[in-house]
Amino acid sequence: MRAIVLALVMAVAGCASSIMQSYVGKDITEAAMDYGPPAGVMDLPDGRRAFMWRMTQGTVMPQTTNYSAVQSGNWVTGTATTYGGGVSTWQCTYTLIGQRNPKGSYTVVDFRKPSLSCE
Repeated sequence: MRAIVLALVMAVAGCASSIMQSYVGKDITEAAMDYGPPAGVMDLPDGRRAFMWRMTQGTVMPQTTNYSAVQSGNWVTGTATTYGGGVSTWQCTYTLIGQRNPKGSYTVVDFRKPSLSCE
């Protein structure tokens, strides 16, 4: 089971980074057209500008109930055990770094790798 989970994590790892890498060399408006306006913009000390998008990620864990029954004559007794259930959410920040270009916009020159849970 651990091997399957590890394989899935490795297969998914880098997905967000690959998407972010695809914007390097493009105008920042490409990302804005795909994801809407950034949630935040910050001027960096070296003259570049950071554009940040925040997205909520989540997962739903299904609830499982196991029932075991024992019959004795005309009587049936049983036990039900319920596991799991619930919703987990977390916030992810995706940051593209832009350098001013001759068009008066910004060209993406770098990105900040998101946390592993946001990949």
